[in-house]
Formats: sequence, C-alpha cells, structure tokens
Amino acid sequence: TGRDAALPQLVELIEKDEVPFDLKGSVIMHTAFSDAGIAPTTSSKVEIESTIGPLSAAGVRIHIGKGMLSDETVEALDKNKSIFVITPPVAALLTNKVCEKKCVLCENEGMEAMYELKVENIPGIVAIHNKKRI
Repeated sequence: TGRDAALPQLVELIEKDEVPFDLKGSVIMHTAFSDAGIAPTTSSKVEIESTIGPLSAAGVRIHIGKGMLSDETVEALDKNKSIFVITPPVAALLTNKVCEKKCVLCENEGMEAMYELKVENIPGIVAIHNKKRI
C-alpha cells in the first residue's frame, strides 16, 4: 500500500538505491491502511500519479487505485509493461480480503505508511493495458 505521503518517499529511495524490499513484480494499492479498513484513494493526485512511472520502471507491475490518469502516465505504464487497475471504493469488502498486514516503510506516517498486505480475492477491473483505456 502507499499514497500521498509514502509513495514520493519510496521514489526517493529508488533513486538512492536504498529500497528495503524488492519491487520487481509487485503490486501497489493507492490507499492508507487503518483499523477502519482500506479503500483506494484518487490516483490522479500529483503526489501519487507522479510516482507511477518511476515505480513501474522499478518493477511495480500493477497499480491499484481510482480515477483517470494522464496520457503521459498511460505511456509510462505501457513502456514498463505495467497496468492500472480500478477497484471499487468499497472499504468493507476490501478490508475483509486482508489476511495479514505488516508496516514496511514510513511508519511515522501512521495510516499513510507503506504496508505489505497478504490478501485473497481482491476484486478489480483492469483500466489501462497496452495504452488502451478500458
């Protein structure tokens, strides 16, 4: 997971080659995590959308969020063979799909820190693939 506060910090760590976990083949959901649950935030916010290209180049293959992305971001997704998946804003449903959670970065950001989640059967719709908006 990651959103406004943590994702730009993750990109800074990528640039310094100091990421404490492997991003290759990973999935990032644009969300915070709290006891109230998870639900995607708007991915087109500059703090989030500006990280999609660098994160894709670093190995993130699936970005989960909501909202429209710019043509530039669509190009970056395609170039790096990554996709954007929209998941419905249904916090209760998504929260029930979380089996395990562990804070992995930016713990001081509270619910906006980055978490590694083990999930089962999270629903989603592929919204961008091969430069096509679906």
